[in-house]
Amino acid sequence: MRCDKKDLLLYAVTDRHWLNGRTLHEVVKESLDGGVTFVQLREKQLDEEHFLQEAKDLKELCSEYHVPFVINDNVELAIEMDADGVHVGQSDMEAGDVRAKLGPDKIIGVSAQTVEQAVLAEKHGADYLGVGAVFPTSSKDDATEVPFETLKAICEAVSIPVIAIGGITKENVKELAGSGICGIAVISAIYGQKEIRKASEELKAATEEILKKK
Repeated sequence: MRCDKKDLLLYAVTDRHWLNGRTLHEVVKESLDGGVTFVQLREKQLDEEHFLQEAKDLKELCSEYHVPFVINDNVELAIEMDADGVHVGQSDMEAGDVRAKLGPDKIIGVSAQTVEQAVLAEKHGADYLGVGAVFPTSSKDDATEVPFETLKAICEAVSIPVIAIGGITKENVKELAGSGICGIAVISAIYGQKEIRKASEELKAATEEILKKK
């Protein structure tokens, strides 16, 4: 398996909007110390040269923690800096095309909102699915909400791991119990908090708790 189910328990997505004068390295390290199990570099505002620098630095950091590190959207960049994989949206490109470019050993995550999209992504070689937004979110302007029933139906329709994303906090994560997910992906619930390590620890504990309730 390119990516283990347990690696997807607490999936952190970066956003420099929350840095408040700190470096991305510092905040990601803090989140890893708090138990984050997977990191995605998602930086919409960075030019390619700086993105590449950040990516190489974070890849090294994540490998010290034995945590998978993937790039958002940019398949070429992921290949260039030898990331562990890439996460693509529905509009970015078919997972099959991504697999052909990345080769057999890299992790491919695909965003899905419907059962049809999920089944197709699995067929095309996706390793895991990110499904959402499960709650209202301010991180993505175009995020459509995915009801609990759809999330559950997606989890039942595919055999690859599914993580929920979008507006998840340690308070509302319990509402996802019984959906069939194997973890959650968050941005501000970790990186928007004053104490990143503590936020990561609490969120991880809350997620482990709901995963016990099958």
